[in-house]
Amino acid sequence: MILPVFTLAAALSVPAAAPVPGGPQWKTIQDGIALSLAIEPLDGKELREGRHAALRFQFSDAGTGQPLSGLNPAAWLDRLKDGETLDPKECVQKVEEFVGGSILKRPTLDLNVYYVLTLNADSTISVVDPLFGFGGTKLLALVPLLSPGEDWTLTEDQGKLFVTQPEAGRVAVVETAGWKVLSQVDAGARPTRLALQPDGAYLWVGLDGGSGAAGVAVLDTRTLRVVARIPTGPGHHEIALSDDSRHAFVTNQEGGTVSVIDVARLRKVRDVKTGDRPVSIAWSSLAGAAYVTHEGDGTIVAVEGKTLKAGARMRVQPGVGQIKVAPGKRLAFAVNPRTDALYIIDLAANRVVQTGEMRKGPDQVSFSEFLAYVRHRESETVLMVPLSQVGDPGKSVPVVDFPGGEHPFGRGKLPSAADAIVRAPGPTAMLVANPADRAVYYYREGMAAPMGSFRNYDREPRAALVVDRSLQERGRGTYQTVTKLPPPGRYQVALFLDAPRMTHCFEAEIVVDPELEAARRRAAPVRVEPLVESPFLTVGREVRLRFRLTDPNTGEPRKGVSDFTVMAFPASGAWQRRWLAREVGDGLYEVTFVPSEPGAYTVQEECPSGRLPFHLSPRVLLRADPAKPADTANPTQSP
Repeated sequence: MILPVFTLAAALSVPAAAPVPGGPQWKTIQDGIALSLAIEPLDGKELREGRHAALRFQFSDAGTGQPLSGLNPAAWLDRLKDGETLDPKECVQKVEEFVGGSILKRPTLDLNVYYVLTLNADSTISVVDPLFGFGGTKLLALVPLLSPGEDWTLTEDQGKLFVTQPEAGRVAVVETAGWKVLSQVDAGARPTRLALQPDGAYLWVGLDGGSGAAGVAVLDTRTLRVVARIPTGPGHHEIALSDDSRHAFVTNQEGGTVSVIDVARLRKVRDVKTGDRPVSIAWSSLAGAAYVTHEGDGTIVAVEGKTLKAGARMRVQPGVGQIKVAPGKRLAFAVNPRTDALYIIDLAANRVVQTGEMRKGPDQVSFSEFLAYVRHRESETVLMVPLSQVGDPGKSVPVVDFPGGEHPFGRGKLPSAADAIVRAPGPTAMLVANPADRAVYYYREGMAAPMGSFRNYDREPRAALVVDRSLQERGRGTYQTVTKLPPPGRYQVALFLDAPRMTHCFEAEIVVDPELEAARRRAAPVRVEPLVESPFLTVGREVRLRFRLTDPNTGEPRKGVSDFTVMAFPASGAWQRRWLAREVGDGLYEVTFVPSEPGAYTVQEECPSGRLPFHLSPRVLLRADPAKPADTANPTQSP
């Protein structure tokens, strides 16, 4: 989500939020806009730390009650300090800092983020928070798979991720709230390609196993069970679904056919002979047909959705591969890695209207709102085709390019058919996964090169995917996101709406989770209390340094500690000395120290059995002065 920098007028009104009885809900009216907030726990009734919750904002016209659709809200959670209250002016100032991207003032939880997922060659999925604006990244999770993943897809609400694992014969189901594998579904022999129905009811899985098992498996997305396995024909399978979810179209690469399946009955109704080696298929809602490319005979064939028969046939060149329908639905793009060509098809006229020259094995096409992106196997260069400048018969295809890394995309160890170039949130940003570079690049349209990148933690990213955690419109006027609740305390839920302009802050409280609190208590370090009467020492005079150790939860003395260590060093840092403390009483421990030179000293402590490292221990600052002549008769000192 790209947020503008803005300056708010001091006259902005920020009225107080009013809790709605019956749960964690709030509402307010501001400048004719009615706004309500509901925070709904996904697992329980309380807003409890560490749990996942849905934050749902609803906007409507205060006079008519009509929902306000097409808005672009942003929101943050920021912890309130003890005694801090919601102040309208401070709310406006805080939101201005958040929107401006101040590195000095960042919220506790940013609800406008997205995560980048990479499908790795080492049987894992990386989940990364791409902090491109702050020059870094953060690995949030590493999801283990049973074998390298081949293809993946998200449910519409982005709550579940499905991943095929051909070698394991399983489809992994990953819940994206906590990045955990919910299930490993036995789909059948060598599951490869995936297609989710437009209505979200079924997930279709291509099975590339032996001839008797080759076909598709149908997975119910609610129960996560296979409801049908349908043999279709030999060879690799690509899948397309009609936009009304009535028919599935499955290619059979070795059989030269497309199987048409009735979704309601989960039964194959027809095998359509289309051509030699069908390798890719895409549904066009404009034409009401599935378009199939054939590597063997170089044809593109339309299988009509009404008649379920082969219709228009367009001849290009053998070797044609992937086909995709562009935004706007009037044009389709097909690439030919064998002849380095790009074909642009007018779906209304059912003909190839333009052919463009590409570079070194074009094998994938991706789209932003304004551009087509073409990846190449034998080159690191990504070519871009402006969508507004193509579609006219006979004209040359305009291209611009940018470097998508340092090495050609095809030099990865384990290629995947899943997309390596995907849209980032916003209309003009793309993410490019380069397996050979072991990196993902962030490209903003109009730039000559990527604006940033991150190394994939020494893993080979074969494909990329985006899980957008920003507020998405899930119904007219309703904007929602799911997040993991931060540590307990009082929080300010800050909201900003750019057009119409609105700023508001609600207050919410997150309660303690007993299990997490118990874990924190178990992990709490032993408490150390230095017992130093005076920080002033004398050079050459022995001093006894004492410390009291107590349990961090009960306050009881910690007895019998054998690994309590004390370290002292001068301000110069030129040397350090360590002593193992001896127990001299009920939780009392002691070391003796003789300062050898005048100046300042720092004393710190360590107790491995009490989970206390030096850097978390209390510091004792001492100062040693030269001995006076009258003091030399008494060489000991007890502060």
